[in-house]
Amino acid sequence: QVHLVESGGGLVQAGGSLELSCAASGRSSTTYAMGWFRQVAGKEREFLATIIWIDGATYHVDSVKDRFTISRDSAKNTVYLRMNSLKPEDTAVYYCATKRERTHAGVHYYTYASEYDYWGQGTQVTVYS
Repeated sequence: QVHLVESGGGLVQAGGSLELSCAASGRSSTTYAMGWFRQVAGKEREFLATIIWIDGATYHVDSVKDRFTISRDSAKNTVYLRMNSLKPEDTAVYYCATKRERTHAGVHYYTYASEYDYWGQGTQVTVYS
């Protein structure tokens, strides 16, 4: 069992920045990848970014790749999401998730929520204009 705890959300003015953190505990040594998603009430969970734990390779969805950056600190078992130039439409609950094992051969980034095994409780980000 892996336990994920997000932090860093809050209220920010448009154009501002936030950095979300997600600390993993439990059997985090089995992590293959971690990802960030967000969800607005009534909508599907949206993929934002993912990072391969062993080598730090990253992939960001096109809609945020110029503003958001995923990173990790392996020693702390923590993944981060740096968000710059925030917009009101970025308002959502942000979730981190972990995938235990590699399930695709070759270079592959996991972008579907169903591909992840454990989820955090979410942290609210509200951007006001």
